[in-house]
Amino acid sequence: MAVVDRRQQVLQAATKSFSLFGYKATTMDQVAKIANVGKGTIYTFFTNKEQLFDEILRDVVIEMKIIAEREIRRDKPFFDNLHRVLDALLEFRSEHELFIKLSQENREFGTPQAGEGLNKIENVVLEYLEREVEHAIRQGEIKPCDPKIVSVVMFKLYIVLTTDLNKLHTPLDKEQIKSYFHLFLAEGLAK
Repeated sequence: MAVVDRRQQVLQAATKSFSLFGYKATTMDQVAKIANVGKGTIYTFFTNKEQLFDEILRDVVIEMKIIAEREIRRDKPFFDNLHRVLDALLEFRSEHELFIKLSQENREFGTPQAGEGLNKIENVVLEYLEREVEHAIRQGEIKPCDPKIVSVVMFKLYIVLTTDLNKLHTPLDKEQIKSYFHLFLAEGLAK
């Protein structure tokens, strides 16, 4: 029992360290100090910092998948589900300090591991969206299209409306985001 607790203690400490200092500045010494264990204890569970980081990302991805599955209601229309899932995932992302630090580190220093970590997480969201687009096509809710392309456009549009636009414009509320998302993707701009 104590072995599992120690491993979890190390993972929690590493998550805290990566969230506070980023990937590049996190050391095994820091993790050991935060976890209140000897550095050797960390190496009984993880060979190196990369393996520790990968394990944390894997846990985050699992948590994101659980959130997405929880939001899907098969009796509801595609776009309703899409809004609920994207809202929940973006809320999770904005509250998760690790995302914030990795995004900052990726922008400021271009640390490859930070970029790769963010890409892993983005790919999970895109794979999920792709499956939902395929499902909506099969159900006849949306036109036949390339699910991969549509998924990328949906994801990028959502990020633009919820994050990027805030640099140029007053932040949109959830209803405005939903309205623009529906306008661009469900209705189109043509009269």
